Amino acid sequence: MKGSLLTLGLLLLFVVEILRVYLIMPFPGSQQSDTIDWAYWLHNNIWWIRIIGLLLIVYPVVQVMRNAKRWKKLLLVVGLALYGVVFYCFNFRFLADKMFYQPTYTRFADADHNKVAADKLVIGVVINGEAKAYPIQMIGYHHQVRDTIANTLVMVIYCTVCRTGRVFSPVVDGRLETFRLVGMDHFNAMFEDAATKSWWRQATGVAVAGPSKGKKLTEIPSTQLSLKAWLQEYPGAVVFQGDTAFNKQYEHLAAFDNGTIGSGLEKRDSGSWQMKSWIVGMVQGEQAKAYDWNELVDKKIIQDSLPGLPVLLVLEKDNASFHVWNRRVKDNTLQFATHNINYLKDLNTLSVWDMTGLCIDGPFKGEQLLPLQAYQEFWHSWSTFHPGTAKFP
Repeated sequence: MKGSLLTLGLLLLFVVEILRVYLIMPFPGSQQSDTIDWAYWLHNNIWWIRIIGLLLIVYPVVQVMRNAKRWKKLLLVVGLALYGVVFYCFNFRFLADKMFYQPTYTRFADADHNKVAADKLVIGVVINGEAKAYPIQMIGYHHQVRDTIANTLVMVIYCTVCRTGRVFSPVVDGRLETFRLVGMDHFNAMFEDAATKSWWRQATGVAVAGPSKGKKLTEIPSTQLSLKAWLQEYPGAVVFQGDTAFNKQYEHLAAFDNGTIGSGLEKRDSGSWQMKSWIVGMVQGEQAKAYDWNELVDKKIIQDSLPGLPVLLVLEKDNASFHVWNRRVKDNTLQFATHNINYLKDLNTLSVWDMTGLCIDGPFKGEQLLPLQAYQEFWHSWSTFHPGTAKFP
């Protein structure tokens, strides 16, 4: 009887420690199934399960140490020590917030004092005329950078395993919320709020478990492009310089921007419509649509129409900076062609447009194309979180 209790108790302790973390971290086979509810239940009940497991083994352990043969005592000690190792690793080494830390300070520099390379990709945000850029190489490690732009609180978050950058307001139900990285679901980062302990999905800003389940964070418009392109559009912008305490971690992501990083979780599939192929995704009403990055590189511009929305995708000459605009101007749906490597021309009026969407010559001179929210993302991420998404063409 005591042997059965000891085996059952130790098995319970080992399984719950491993499973609690396995379900929310990118271990082999852990991210393919819909296990978020199980993971959340384990996360919130782990201490009760530990107590049950310990109660099951207390009496058998005492009996073995008092009466059993030496080899059985040694075997028990080894088993308990192994549980100690598992407990340490799965509570202090493998948890997301023990692997990735937020910056201890946020330091910015203007174009003249910036140290970030011009070809680095950034997430750019403009609020009330104040522009800031956040290099993906840096926020990709931190996963979250909290900041204020034009007196507006923002949370810039990035998941390198999904190649998803988002900017959200950290205000929930009128209350400023604090979030910590808790793990991932279907390879996408999840954050836990401090107030309700709910889990929020990075790619959509939707709470997927806990008391706030179903609520959605308010998204703040953002753009992904090279720092050079961003500063050409917003020469007065400031650039996040990172936290020097994490220079080694930043260096690990040096090749992430172009997709050649060594990590299998973050490396790009160069073919089209593969798990880790790059796409540009956007949502209009109830319809989501994805555009193949390789096709955009080949054509430089893609013109399409979503329900009630004529769309123009443009890739700059650096093959990294992309724009998505509404191509309707003054009730005219424009057709575009590349004018030269730096400009566009609409075929309706032969007006010339620059890479900020501004018309610089022709009948529409002074008009500005309306930017649309779009994201560069791994295909597996977009298709998972936008089931039923259409593919262009």
